[in-house]
Amino acid sequence: MIIKNNPEQISTDQIVLFPFDDYSIPFQHGVRLQLVPYRAGVDRTQIVVRPGPPGAPDSARVIYYGSVHRVGDELWMWYLGHGDDDSWHQRVCFAKSRDGYSWEKPELGLVEYNGSSRNNLVDIQGGQYHIQACVVYYEPDDPDPARRFKAIIETSKYSPKFAVMFSKDGLQWHEAERHPNPPSCEMSGVTKFNGCYYLSAHGGSHIGPTRQMVMYASYDFEHWIEASCLGFRRGNIPPRFVVPGAHQGEQVHLGAALWNRGNVILGFYGQWHGPENNDRRHVTMDLGLVVSNDALHYREPIPDFQMVEAAEDDFEHLPTPMNFKYAALMQGQGFENVGDETLFWYAPWPEQLSNGVRIATWKRDRLGYFQAADMNRKTEQPRHVISAPIDLEGQPCIVALNVDGLSEYSQVTLDILDEHFQPIKGYTGEDCLPLTSGFHQTVAWKNGEPLHERNGTIRIRLNYTGIRPEDPKVYAIYVKKARIP
Repeated sequence: MIIKNNPEQISTDQIVLFPFDDYSIPFQHGVRLQLVPYRAGVDRTQIVVRPGPPGAPDSARVIYYGSVHRVGDELWMWYLGHGDDDSWHQRVCFAKSRDGYSWEKPELGLVEYNGSSRNNLVDIQGGQYHIQACVVYYEPDDPDPARRFKAIIETSKYSPKFAVMFSKDGLQWHEAERHPNPPSCEMSGVTKFNGCYYLSAHGGSHIGPTRQMVMYASYDFEHWIEASCLGFRRGNIPPRFVVPGAHQGEQVHLGAALWNRGNVILGFYGQWHGPENNDRRHVTMDLGLVVSNDALHYREPIPDFQMVEAAEDDFEHLPTPMNFKYAALMQGQGFENVGDETLFWYAPWPEQLSNGVRIATWKRDRLGYFQAADMNRKTEQPRHVISAPIDLEGQPCIVALNVDGLSEYSQVTLDILDEHFQPIKGYTGEDCLPLTSGFHQTVAWKNGEPLHERNGTIRIRLNYTGIRPEDPKVYAIYVKKARIP
């Protein structure tokens, strides 16, 4: 299937229509968008990876600046640890989990630390160099098994330039051939779109604030061009007043952690709130949401909305001592749907104050929703939204909803339209069978048939109906290939 929502159209087995992706759902009538924030709050910070015991390579601090990926039936995490060294020396550590909450630090036996290799250090440059960041990309289908795990690291060996690493198992890494003039940046996310790898970072050579979200590109993960695309910015540009200090004002920290859902890429970015005195010790930082349909250009569905709030992170009531650190968070690469939940991992900033990796949770894919809104004028049409054109590519497909708030008084119906907005017989809202709330509720029509290849290019229209149309919340519309016996 192909959704016609950007010039770089790609074929995919499943399309996800999120309410906050206005390129995939461009037409709206009488609805409002609401995003769903996560806030740890007092006594509720969920630290899932804590510092290790005395003598461990992460005994002093656990810093994220890393990644989480699903490998088989496990979740693997690469994070940075700092031991009881006299010098500032971070090393890449490894943990694994089944559920994203409980993490095991296996003894890998790869790198010696404190006279022993019974630790969870992965072998990146033998642990000899300070690692500032480690962004991992897992590509199990790479034809070269030695390159199925890929990483870009910030290392003191080449500072301020980054280095490229490859691995067959994610634990023992070898450095790629060094190419001249790799970019210099501070990164947090990477993805692959339409055959090209994209690295998300702050840096680059664009005019404006120090921290802007830039995207670097490579077709082999080794050769990264030095020019970057300015993917998203928050600072003022002339004629608006431009703050003079490098740390002042609204900026983007580390680019964004990226979640590629096929037709849309979600990103959690660092909302840098710089103080007027230009002192980084007074910076606060939340995590915001951006989306893209081409992996290069990003937009905020609701400007400055805080998806993960830093307020009162790690704050606890008495008798715990008061923590007067300014609230600031940093993202890492890693989103995952596990069961009925969406999980995301993050940590405090700056590194020297990081006491562990946290987890933010939502109900599965429920990051934002459309809801019927009050309209100032009367209309005969129900409140509804209409998608961009979807080419079924000759494949039978099914449609499912992630929806809540349905009842005998509050319903949603689906019309299948052709590309020119005309209803397709047998797939109208009147033919749509009643739905119940759930994370993946398959839509059915009276004819009992999935969408067939003869339907060609379609659009999906979702209607809010009933005497209480304001009750339903639609979080996602899924379109995927049907399995026909």
